Amino acid sequence: MCDEYNYEILSLHISPDHVHLFLSAHPKHAPSEIVRAVKSITAGEMWQQHKPLLQEYLWGGGFWEESYYVGTAGDVSTSTIEQYIERTEHV
Repeated sequence: MCDEYNYEILSLHISPDHVHLFLSAHPKHAPSEIVRAVKSITAGEMWQQHKPLLQEYLWGGGFWEESYYVGTAGDVSTSTIEQYIERTEHV
């Protein structure tokens, strides 16, 4: 999915109740478009691969929550963001 959209995953951490995804994308891609694409495609893949299990746990609900947080790196280094993700993996 990231190859298709030319996104580069710099760091990824999956917790039981949330995901930290740090990626690089061309500025022409709005953050909301990136989130929509990632959520839509990953939800579809998860439903294809794990439909019986997901139907049991997510009856009447979606795979992802509608909310999300997006931040930009700006003057913060990639290393600083990756360290933050690593430190919060136990939260």
